[in-house]
Amino acid sequence: MAATGDEAAAMDSISRVPMAHPTALNLAGNTSTHGEGQENAVESVVPAPKKPSTNSDGGVETAEEAVEPAEPDINELCTDMFEKMAVFLQGELTATCEDYRLLENMNKLTSLKYMEMKDISINISRNLQDLNNKYASLQPYLDQINQIEEQVSALEQAAYKLDTYSKKLEAKFKKLEKR
Repeated sequence: MAATGDEAAAMDSISRVPMAHPTALNLAGNTSTHGEGQENAVESVVPAPKKPSTNSDGGVETAEEAVEPAEPDINELCTDMFEKMAVFLQGELTATCEDYRLLENMNKLTSLKYMEMKDISINISRNLQDLNNKYASLQPYLDQINQIEEQVSALEQAAYKLDTYSKKLEAKFKKLEKR
């Protein structure tokens, strides 16, 4: 049979609001070490009092408060969580530091490569300048070669003209000889 009236309202409120565990209430005042905290927690755990059963009705059953199972020590759980979180954060920070070291090494190597490329380009520039200077010093000789080539081609043209003229002359001479 179900409870009615005030008993039903009390059971309803008990099922909606979780009871605070006695060790949770003791956390604020407890500043002892890990092992000592367990002893204090064990001493401070007091089972919840049961309501006396006033059974005025012979056939009506009354509900008793449900007793929650004992929770593990919250201090231990918090300490364990903080230790694991510290290990996790330490790992994350270590990984980030390693990433930055790697990036720093890559930047140094890149800087060295650019220095090498700069030296190579300076050498190429210097060599190009030397070649330009040598070309400039050879330019008068190259101009003379070009002049000689022009003169040789003019002389060759003159030789061809002379050859054709001599052939014409020879042909005229043979013609005159035959007469």
